[in-house]
Amino acid sequence: MKRITSLCLLFSLIQFSFSQQSLDSITNLFDNLKVGELPYRLLKPLNFDAKKKYPVILSLHGAGGRGTDNVKQIADSKWLKYLATEEVRKNYSCYIVSPQSTTLWSEEQLAMLKTIIKELPSVDMKRIYVLGHSMGGHGSYRFIQLDPTFFAAAAPSAGSGLPETENFIDVNKIKHIPIWAFHGDKDPKCPYDKDVKVFEEMTKVGGNMKFTTWHGDAHGGPVALKMLTGANNGTTQMSSNLCDKEPVFLKWLFKQRR
Repeated sequence: MKRITSLCLLFSLIQFSFSQQSLDSITNLFDNLKVGELPYRLLKPLNFDAKKKYPVILSLHGAGGRGTDNVKQIADSKWLKYLATEEVRKNYSCYIVSPQSTTLWSEEQLAMLKTIIKELPSVDMKRIYVLGHSMGGHGSYRFIQLDPTFFAAAAPSAGSGLPETENFIDVNKIKHIPIWAFHGDKDPKCPYDKDVKVFEEMTKVGGNMKFTTWHGDAHGGPVALKMLTGANNGTTQMSSNLCDKEPVFLKWLFKQRR
């Protein structure tokens, strides 16, 4: 029994070592920066060329990434690890800005992040994208409402409007922004029905929103990753003929511009 326990402990330590090594290797790709009290990580375009213009992905973490260590937002984000792979960076060269918050995403944070983005070398200000899962999905919806003219596209996963006191979205503010939203229909944390309501309202006003339902899925990290990789349990609806029918998410995202 002791031997079995020891072997299990050894296996757990090996697993932790590998996962930590993997996290460190990804984290080290990002510059460790801070503006005011807001820590953020910055991944620069692969093979940067100052003669080119680069889009920006603003990645907003969920509740599991909250803190001030400037690491947890990467550990919490399966989609961020995917975006940081060499293959994706070769095919979709861009900046990735990954801030870390201790609270829900706010107007003050958006102002700081806009300043960061505007000061990036060779940035394409017509191609700024925001995405996130759960709290980051809420934040994506919130940011495009706070400034409907800044972002070229948004991709909220498991987000459904603004939380607590502001629990719905003014679709008229954001109907012209290309949005591709994702939600598991068995999500117990961020109600699927609220996101359905957003899509229904966007359809009424002829907005530019695609909405993918992950059938049978709940809330966790694997659901967020499907936003980028796709999966065979999803169906996608479109709110109007304004929607770009491109089925591959990253191809769709990088086609969008203000």
